[in-house]
Amino acid sequence: MTSDIIYTYFSEFTITQKQQLDALAPLYNEWNQKINVISRKDIESLYQNHVLHSLSIAAVFDIQPGQQVIDIGTGGGFPGLPLAIFFPQTEFVLVDSIGKKLKVIEALKSELQLQNITTIHSRVEDIRHRKFDLAISRAVAPLKDLWSWTKPLLYTVRSQSYVRGLVCLKGGDLSAEISESGLKPVAVSLENIFKEEWFYQKYLLQVRW
Repeated sequence: MTSDIIYTYFSEFTITQKQQLDALAPLYNEWNQKINVISRKDIESLYQNHVLHSLSIAAVFDIQPGQQVIDIGTGGGFPGLPLAIFFPQTEFVLVDSIGKKLKVIEALKSELQLQNITTIHSRVEDIRHRKFDLAISRAVAPLKDLWSWTKPLLYTVRSQSYVRGLVCLKGGDLSAEISESGLKPVAVSLENIFKEEWFYQKYLLQVRW
């Protein structure tokens, strides 16, 4: 699969952004031979299952220049790395407890000349003395846990114009998970944004703060 699927839904890219997006497949393919950051069956659908899925956050929210965003459990760099390409004036901190995955992100960051990404090798619950406007994540833990980790890291008030709180990507029947969390997230169905069958029962949840 090529990056064309991205341009079906998003069009206002600079030449640099297009070059960065087009380079993702060969770079991830090369690194996946050394370190398995994306499942073998998924690598052929990189742009749909990983890049476009990550950019669904950009389809719903306009993250502002100068915002501080933390990606919790980023793994191979999703959703943070594609969003860093999309929002080059926004600062993204990508966190994961597995160092070899961050090695891949650092290599891609260097190759793509992404100046707005920082990586932290840590469990998110161990991060101290840092504050962010927004936390993002992709299906790394139940909503209840994500919020308990995220809440101490968020500015209480910095700018009302910023997207704030927790935004996470999840799939399937989320009713029990949401109920257990005690939260009332805003839910956006991705099948209403993207026509591909893969996005059926995929959701974006926002816990406002």
